Amino acid sequence: MTKTEPLLRAIRLALDGDWEAAHQIAQADQGADAAWVHAWLHRIEGDEANAGYWYRRAGRSQAEGSTAEEGAAIATAIAAALGRAARG
Repeated sequence: MTKTEPLLRAIRLALDGDWEAAHQIAQADQGADAAWVHAWLHRIEGDEANAGYWYRRAGRSQAEGSTAEEGAAIATAIAAALGRAARG
């Protein structure tokens, strides 16, 4: 399993309503992609200040628009990175 696969699982869990399980996965990874997922999760939670901290750790601007759209965008970006890594 690559490092990004658990993050895709975290996104699926969060979109299915299992915020706690998703948060545990994101919290266990110290990478920038995990920080992006972590930011998104706190945005879902409504904790904008904490989300802002994690967006800064991810090196990303704080998102606007729906959290569902952002989750899909994060998943697309992570899946693309996973595909590039698989192609080597």
